[in-house]
Amino acid sequence: MTFARRSVAQIILLVLSVIGIGVSIYLTYVHYNSGALVCTTSGLVNCERVLSSMYSVVPGTSIPISVPGLLWFLVSGALAAVAWLARPALRLVRIAEFAWCCVGLLTVLYLVYVELVRLHTICAWCTSLHVIILVMLLITVVSLYNGEGNAYDDEEDEEVLPSKAASRR
Repeated sequence: MTFARRSVAQIILLVLSVIGIGVSIYLTYVHYNSGALVCTTSGLVNCERVLSSMYSVVPGTSIPISVPGLLWFLVSGALAAVAWLARPALRLVRIAEFAWCCVGLLTVLYLVYVELVRLHTICAWCTSLHVIILVMLLITVVSLYNGEGNAYDDEEDEEVLPSKAASRR
């Protein structure tokens, strides 16, 4: 796989991180300023109910759960930037991205449980972040599965391997 194709995955991860940062900042702003929440407040989707519940803050604090989410997306963006700028050759960074996304997905599973089982309602903004995290995890899985992040490009493989095969004859 060429450098350009490998970079696409990292750029997508970076863009998704920026979107996640934006949504997290918006939810943090709404929490602290009681700003106008752009979401329905009736039926299954009721952002106000979710964001004003006891589960909307870090346990034992008044810090909204969107702040750790903001930090998660900042770290994700930093990992994607490092992997992109380091010519996606660092497999260790790819593994770190995958592990970080697994942590994010575990958190998402807990939060979805809280929304559906405890609160019997969901938040559209939260769901958008949950979907972003799931997509990011899938991208990291595909990147690792496709062998991205090797020490050299596949184009170099094609150049090196035939010459090695010729030298063995």
